[in-house]
Amino acid sequence: MAALPAAPEALLPVCAPCRARGWTWSRLRWCTTCGNVGCCDSSRGRHAHDHHARTGHPVVLSLAPDEDWAWCYADEVFLVRTGR
Repeated sequence: MAALPAAPEALLPVCAPCRARGWTWSRLRWCTTCGNVGCCDSSRGRHAHDHHARTGHPVVLSLAPDEDWAWCYADEVFLVRTGR
């Protein structure tokens, strides 16, 4: 598998669908295929998972500052950076 890309620095730290509904979210996930930002499965909307279900885009990167991993929905596995 290719190396995981770094998340763009210019992202707004919001889940747009949650924000539109006035909901809060726990953590954000960034789609490595198209750049969509959605809330995690612990959040009310589960918008990152919904994005995967609609598009088939398999990998999301955690945008939490204390997390350095990605998740592959297709294979249901964590992808962790190594060799730093």
